[in-house]
Amino acid sequence: MLVLLVAWLYWSILFHLAKQWSSDANFSYAFFVPACSLFILWRDRVRLAQQPRVPSSWGLLIVAFALFVLGVGVLGAELFLSRISLLLLIAGLVISLHGWQLFRAILFPWAFLILMVPIPALVFSQITLPLQMLASKVAAILLPLAGVPVLREGNVIHLSSMRLEVAEACSGIRSLLSLTTLAIIYGYLVETRMWVRVLLAVASIPIAVAANSLRIVGTGLLVQYWDPDKAQGFFHTFSGWLVFVVSLAMLFLLHRLLRISRG
Repeated sequence: MLVLLVAWLYWSILFHLAKQWSSDANFSYAFFVPACSLFILWRDRVRLAQQPRVPSSWGLLIVAFALFVLGVGVLGAELFLSRISLLLLIAGLVISLHGWQLFRAILFPWAFLILMVPIPALVFSQITLPLQMLASKVAAILLPLAGVPVLREGNVIHLSSMRLEVAEACSGIRSLLSLTTLAIIYGYLVETRMWVRVLLAVASIPIAVAANSLRIVGTGLLVQYWDPDKAQGFFHTFSGWLVFVVSLAMLFLLHRLLRISRG
């Protein structure tokens, strides 16, 4: 009955959340997040079953706060609050029914679910604009070193044969969010040292930014030395996937080096 009640409260919110995942490429990685959390819970099911159950009334306060946040989010048409309230509700129910010790045991898979909630639009724009400017600045520095004359105006790079605009889709935010999410779950599953887990998660940010900047540089080289038309269409899409694969390889290489240094 409790599950049915929660489903009734949140079915519309979850439906629109999944719809955003499927329609917005920036957050398509989020389908991966709840699956990973469920996998961790299943993997640790024996250890979790051994945790003592000491229900706490503090959980009811968290449940009440979660419902308050849900009401504020619905009345204020604030999707982020409505979605976050589900995570607060889950925490409150676990604590009220099973206690703090079990909640601490599932803290990571619960906290990991935060990554499935898309960033608010206002915050998202505040992140993407600096990334656009950074990618265009790096490209404007590296392209002349390869013999490509450029003139940069903001996030627009003027080449001799065409102009390249580092738009929001080319800011690297997509690969940044996906790579950081993968780095967090990868570190948790394969590494036991907490400082290495943190380092992998933090390192994913400059790795993703650097890889995306090199993508812009590669596009400029393609325009200058091959064919401007080749810089659009298939190459533009393929280079995005290639950059992400390169970013993953760099992350794995970093982890390998950390393991070698320990040995």
